Amino acid sequence: MTTTLFTPLTVGAYELPNRLVMAPLTRMRAPDNIPTELMAHYYVQRASAGLIIAEATQITPLGRGYPNTPGIHNAAQVAAWKHITAEVHAAGGRIFLQLWHVGRISHPDYHNGKLPVAPSAIAPAGDAVTPTGMQPFVVPHALTTHEIASIVEDYRTAATYALMAGFDGVEIHSANGYLLDQFLRDGSNQRTDEYGGSLENRARLLLAVTQAVTQVWGADRVGVRLSPSGTFNDMQDSDPATLFSYVLGQLNGFKLAYVHLVDALEGDIRHGAKVVELAVLRKAYDGVLIICGGYDQQRAELTLTEGLADAVAFGQLYIANPDLVARFKGNAPLNTPDVNTFYGGSEVGYTDYPVWAG
Repeated sequence: MTTTLFTPLTVGAYELPNRLVMAPLTRMRAPDNIPTELMAHYYVQRASAGLIIAEATQITPLGRGYPNTPGIHNAAQVAAWKHITAEVHAAGGRIFLQLWHVGRISHPDYHNGKLPVAPSAIAPAGDAVTPTGMQPFVVPHALTTHEIASIVEDYRTAATYALMAGFDGVEIHSANGYLLDQFLRDGSNQRTDEYGGSLENRARLLLAVTQAVTQVWGADRVGVRLSPSGTFNDMQDSDPATLFSYVLGQLNGFKLAYVHLVDALEGDIRHGAKVVELAVLRKAYDGVLIICGGYDQQRAELTLTEGLADAVAFGQLYIANPDLVARFKGNAPLNTPDVNTFYGGSEVGYTDYPVWAG
């Protein structure tokens, strides 16, 4: 049978009706870090996706790095997310929550003057997005081993809250230059203890978090996101092909629902990425692979046909086309995303994109 975007797929505990995944998309529309009714409408509109991976959601106040992003660390947030998951399920959808800790991609303004945290005291290049505007990143606090153990427990607690909120599963965010990715890469991790140096040591935190989260959910309802070629948030590694092949080999042992890979983006290449070919990553991982990174329908279908991935996640196309499955099936024209309304704001550029009349 020829595999297409519309072929059903078993992902862990679930049978997906198609292989179109809604990628996790930060939209910054959660005042006081609490999900809203508008967010429920947004996700329900996109419930025809094989799987929705909800936006990155901080597991602790210390993990916050952007204004108006939702959390999953208190009762009010759990209640608000529970309403959203119920609405998505009523619409026939499946929804995972992405668990997020930004690490050094934060600012003291979020933490009552305290420093953000990281594997090493190395400030990333660039500016933080703060409630009062852009400010230079600061040198973060290098986590102690005791503090690292506490962060693993923060992930465990957040995973428990996500279960209480009615999600179908969770995705551990270990990509895009955030905390777990910072531990993986030797450009941001220059520790000399059991969390730094060797591949085994740099992967230790991600694997400990994965162990904790799967103990809450069962491995067949947990995914992990990685960005092997990513340079976003000032990320670099001396040998990413070897690093991420090792990480994927270790993740094989968990029998996860999936691994979600961010493919090399044009911006990564422009910033000197050491591109890790998808074929190398496919060889390293035995389970379900979801791939994302600016894919259109033609490229997605080709990637599935070649066996390089099992499903494809779409980001900007899902922002502008809530009925993306129907549009792809009908070869319909696509709405154009309005980049000016991606972050923050109201329903404009969020829930007001037109549905295809066909």
